[in-house]
Amino acid sequence: MDDLLSETALNDKENRLLITLQSLLAIRPMDLRGTLNQAADLIVPALGAEKIDVFLYDPSKETLVAQGTSHTPMGRRQHEIGMDRLPLANGGGIVRVFRRGESRIENHVDRDPEELIGFTEGLGVRSIIETPLMVGDERRGVLAAASSQPDQFSDQDLRFLETVAQWVGMVAHRTELTEGIGQAAREAVRQETAEELVRVLAHDLNNYLTPLRGHLQLIEREAKREGMARQVAYAERASTALQRLSRLVADLLDVGRLEEGLFSLSFRPVDLVALVNEIATMLRTPDADILVGVPEELWIEADPDRLRQALENLLTNALRYSPAGVPVTLRVDLQTRDHGEWVVITVQDQGPGISPEMQPRIFDRFSFGSGSTGLGIGLYLARGIAEAHGGELTLDSSPGQGAAFHLSLPVVPEPGNR
Repeated sequence: MDDLLSETALNDKENRLLITLQSLLAIRPMDLRGTLNQAADLIVPALGAEKIDVFLYDPSKETLVAQGTSHTPMGRRQHEIGMDRLPLANGGGIVRVFRRGESRIENHVDRDPEELIGFTEGLGVRSIIETPLMVGDERRGVLAAASSQPDQFSDQDLRFLETVAQWVGMVAHRTELTEGIGQAAREAVRQETAEELVRVLAHDLNNYLTPLRGHLQLIEREAKREGMARQVAYAERASTALQRLSRLVADLLDVGRLEEGLFSLSFRPVDLVALVNEIATMLRTPDADILVGVPEELWIEADPDRLRQALENLLTNALRYSPAGVPVTLRVDLQTRDHGEWVVITVQDQGPGISPEMQPRIFDRFSFGSGSTGLGIGLYLARGIAEAHGGELTLDSSPGQGAAFHLSLPVVPEPGNR
């Protein structure tokens, strides 16, 4: 009779496991938290637990966060008292399981001197089983079941949880992939819409700028003829602002030309030292100096207008992020590489630097970091101009230590790069 009861209990466990796994697979991916909450609710009755948690590690805060918790009284209580976030530094059983990668069963949690008081007293947990959670072949967290009753869980329950954890990991991985695909699709649509809008606006703005420029020139000439010094100054400031707007529109139009393969260069000998000094003189102000370091003489074959455009974008960007009164450095060096002589133009600022997360996207179209006031096209164009010359634009930066952009060009470009 006892054997029959044991066999019946075993069959019940297997049936519960099978039903739970089938239910987990049937979950339709939504947002990660919603998916894991649903998974936690499915596991509760299978184990007779009072709370199921899916903890995932947040490396930015070095904390295990309950991304999925069963909708049970103990689960709700856990969030109320803040036990849904477990800093690794605070220790505790769940943190040990995550660190060691080993499952754990404890049917008298209140006797564990290393357990967190929030679990034993705040939630009244007495029995707990925990197993590492793998998501995409990476240990990402812990799956845990808890009860207020001592001696609630068996070794068989722990094996059950270990099996379920594999399926929960699969569900989480599938959800993350679905979220990633959705985000990529939304980003592609946003990018395409932004590019088309900017292209149309740039063409329209360019049509308005030409007559506006002519009117300003007439006003300035008339003011000079009448000896109206104040009005001349106003007209000159307006002309300067218009020139900046014209450069922005030209950059926007060049973005489209780069993408359409219509971006062309006109190579001729360029006195690089004179060009660099001229650009620095034009952009420096009493409050924003540019320190220039160049050789006595250096000529290269390049498109001077495009090279000027790239350097102005780099310097304008550096001046924008440099602290007040701290100069930007503009340096020209020669390098001997395996395939010939190269000139390297370095623009160095002492600003806040560029975060490691932002650096892979810094040269993308319409990409800009927090606090940026531009459209995110200057660096994209500068890199395009460098590559059109057969060169490259690279970045060295650390947060809090400024940024250095290196525009490298071959001294004698190969014919195929012209």
